[in-house]
Amino acid sequence: MKEFTIGKNDAGQRLDRWLAKALPLLPAPLAQKYIRLKRVKVNGKGSKRDVRLKTGDVLQLYINDEFFDKPTPENAFLSLYQPKLNILYEDEHIMLLDKRPGLVVHPDKNEQVNTLLTHIQAYLYQKKEWSPHWENSFAPALCNRIDRNTGGIVIAAKTAEGLRVMNQKIKDRELTKLYLCVAHGRMDPTQGRLEGYIFKDEAKKQVYVRKKPEPGAKAAITDYRTLLVRGGLSLVECDLITGRTHQIRAQFAAAGHPLLGDGKYGSERDNRRYGRHGQALYSYKLIFRFTTDAGPLEALNGRTFQVEDVEFVKEFFPTLAQTE
Repeated sequence: MKEFTIGKNDAGQRLDRWLAKALPLLPAPLAQKYIRLKRVKVNGKGSKRDVRLKTGDVLQLYINDEFFDKPTPENAFLSLYQPKLNILYEDEHIMLLDKRPGLVVHPDKNEQVNTLLTHIQAYLYQKKEWSPHWENSFAPALCNRIDRNTGGIVIAAKTAEGLRVMNQKIKDRELTKLYLCVAHGRMDPTQGRLEGYIFKDEAKKQVYVRKKPEPGAKAAITDYRTLLVRGGLSLVECDLITGRTHQIRAQFAAAGHPLLGDGKYGSERDNRRYGRHGQALYSYKLIFRFTTDAGPLEALNGRTFQVEDVEFVKEFFPTLAQTE
C-alpha cells in the first residue's frame, strides 16, 4: 500500500483523473476496477471515481508496486489492460501468433506500447507466467520477425530454453515458413527459383538486388509456385531459403513482378488501379520437420500450422478462398 496526501496543486481534480496522472502505467479500465473494489481509498474509505479531491485528502492505494514505476520501453506492457493476440498455438515454452499487418513486432522510437512483443508481455504477465520483477526473470522474446505491413506467423519464446532450441532449429532450417503474395502479371516460369544478392541501404531503409556478388551484398534465394492467375495478378506461394530484409518484395520487383500494394518496390499507379495499399504478403504456413533432438519442443515435430484466412486472398482470389 502506498499513501499520498493531496496538495493544493492537485486539489479539485477527479479521483480517476488524478490516478491517470499519478500512475501513467495503470490502464484506465484497471484503475476504474480498483476504485470499484475499494482498493483506492480516500481518507480511509472507498470512493467514487468522479469525487473531487480536496487539499489534505489522504489517498491509500492498494495497487501493485510495478504500476508506480516511471514509464520506460521495458515496462510499457503494464499499460495494456486487454492484450490483443491471435494465438495459433501455445505451450509451456513457445507461442505461435498470427500478426496482423500494420502492427510492429518490437518497440521502436515511433511506437512503444502497441507492439506484438508488448502485447505478449502483457498477456503473460496477466496470466502470472512472467514478470520482469522476478529474480533472474527471462524476458519473452521473438524468434523471427515480420515487417510492420506484412502479416503472418511469428514465433515467440516464453522460456530461455524454448528460445535457444527454436533459434537453433531456425538456423538449421528444420522448419519451413511459407508465404503467400500477390504479384503483378504472370510468373514465367510459373514455378521456379529467384536467386541473386541483396544489398541493404541502411540510410534509405531499402534493399537492392544484384545479379553478381559485391561487397556488403548477401545471397538471397526464394523458391516460388504460382497457385492462381486472375485479373492480371498472380497468387504465389514462396519458400524463403534465405531470410534477407524485404527479400520477397525486392526479388519479385527485380524480376518485373512487384507485389500488389508495395509502395516501396512497386508501382503506385498500378496499386491505385487495384485500390490496394500495403504489400499483399503474408507468412501463412509453418511446418516443423525436426531432424535432430528438439528437447522441450519435440511436440511440434511433424506439425503444420496455418492462419485461418488471408484478407487479400479473399479479396482478389475469392474462388480459391472459398475452397480452402
